[in-house]
Amino acid sequence: MKLKFLTLIVLFVFMSCSEDKLDVQSQVEDYVADVKKNPDFKMIDLKEFGKNLKFDIRYATKNNFTKTIIYPEAEAFARKPVAEALIKANDSLLKLGYRIKVFDAYRPYQATVKFYEVYPDTDFVADPKFGSRHNRGCAIDLTLVDAKTGLEIKMPTTYDDFTEKAHPDYVDLPEEIIKNRDLLIEVMTNFGFSVYPSEWWHFDYQGWERYPLMDLSFEELQKTKKLK
Repeated sequence: MKLKFLTLIVLFVFMSCSEDKLDVQSQVEDYVADVKKNPDFKMIDLKEFGKNLKFDIRYATKNNFTKTIIYPEAEAFARKPVAEALIKANDSLLKLGYRIKVFDAYRPYQATVKFYEVYPDTDFVADPKFGSRHNRGCAIDLTLVDAKTGLEIKMPTTYDDFTEKAHPDYVDLPEEIIKNRDLLIEVMTNFGFSVYPSEWWHFDYQGWERYPLMDLSFEELQKTKKLK
């Protein structure tokens, strides 16, 4: 209860202090209007769209850096072009014997505020004054697994590791791990994504700035899935 109350206070302060700078879409009607104008704005349910993807939505569990449940449901949404590019990347990796496992995709703005409360380091956590590309539905956190066994391929660190080893250009690593990391980055780059400078697992899709920050819940997005 105390954490929830603190979250509401922090959210109010950030929204109040930056209301002239930060525009966060929080009304379903506004989102629906955007989709009707441009179908690319549609948020796609990755669990339905990406049948060959694997999922481990950490923020719907306590197995994350906050040690608390952030998401009420283990959902994964992304903008239409992002979802389509992710599937193409996964199809390419399947030919090499790998599969993508998704840790996180669209993130409601309130979740970004909670993260910043817990870990106010903008090298790893988005500053609520500016929002996150996850809030735009244009970022995916992911890793690779063996396509047959489903076991994770060795990478430099675990997910949400806040050390220098998580940087995508860190080199003091075994050759096999560098090879795995570089393969992931190369394939994702080929399909329009760019890796975040301090997180090998975080990929932003090109043109992310076209899309608004959003604070719609997963439940609200589920109700709009039939939009065309």
